[in-house]
Amino acid sequence: MPEQLPQTLDDTQQAALFLLTIGQDRAAQVLKHMSPKEVQQIGATMAELRDVTFDMIDSVLERFIGDIRNQTALGVNSDDYIRDMLTQALGADKASNVIDRILLGRNSKGLEQLKWMDPRAIADLIRLEHPQIIAIILSLIDSDQAAETLAHLPERARPDVMMRVATLQGVQPSALRELDDIMEKQLSGATNIKSSTIGGVDTAANILNFIDSSIEALILERISETNPDLSQAIQDKMFVFDDIADIDDRGVQTLLREITNETLMLALRGADDSFKEKIFSNMSRRAAEMLRDDLEAAAPARLSDVETAQKEILGVARRLADSGEITLGGGDEFI
Repeated sequence: MPEQLPQTLDDTQQAALFLLTIGQDRAAQVLKHMSPKEVQQIGATMAELRDVTFDMIDSVLERFIGDIRNQTALGVNSDDYIRDMLTQALGADKASNVIDRILLGRNSKGLEQLKWMDPRAIADLIRLEHPQIIAIILSLIDSDQAAETLAHLPERARPDVMMRVATLQGVQPSALRELDDIMEKQLSGATNIKSSTIGGVDTAANILNFIDSSIEALILERISETNPDLSQAIQDKMFVFDDIADIDDRGVQTLLREITNETLMLALRGADDSFKEKIFSNMSRRAAEMLRDDLEAAAPARLSDVETAQKEILGVARRLADSGEITLGGGDEFI
């Protein structure tokens, strides 16, 4: 039997190693079925893999064979089946946004093209559009990509756009057709699409979670001047780095397995002692002692680097929460 993979080789690294093993042609076919973000993540990981042994390859292939044996080949592809399944799993309210992204986004070539674009390019494309159209676009793309796009928009436009994101409750097919007109595409099947429940306070909070802290503060300040209640509602929904301390111990342990020691050490430079103790208590004694020593011996770090590391960890936490592996905030509600 081959040796077990080291714990430092996470799921993404195992996927990257598997694709390197099966050859260029087969790997290319697999990548065609992944999202732009997944392709970029897998590709970067493939480029970084070093010191791969035959035992590690055998372990990855064994895991793949074991996983594939548990899969079926039913080929179910019904929209009704997907809607019913997600509604039963997530509840009507939470499933609605997921369903819209899956079924509506599938027919929107313009949206798919946006997901492949650099945030600066998206900002250049939409900066002259009506703020409501910009808000719709930012609500439809991933929050981290939306945050970078927002940062490249004119400063004076950001608060208005984020207010529109936060108050966006439904988008009619005509508005979605206008979005695709921006991309010079036609939205297929638009006449059969009901109002899409994109946007809202949660979406605005998620976008601001990914943006630079100074920009975030300025946007919230401007929104507060116009609508204090809305500004407070957005802040109440934002998940900040300190909130990781409210995740239960099992969730923290799951999170720690997904981040590197370098990122964690940098992020902890801006944390208080109680937060650090929460992290230390969910590590092995030896690992905690080594991290303490490294923190004490580390040279001063730039605040921007610390904030970037913290936002990276927040992104991992949200991904794990979206997949149901952890619960943010320590409550019963899954976010």
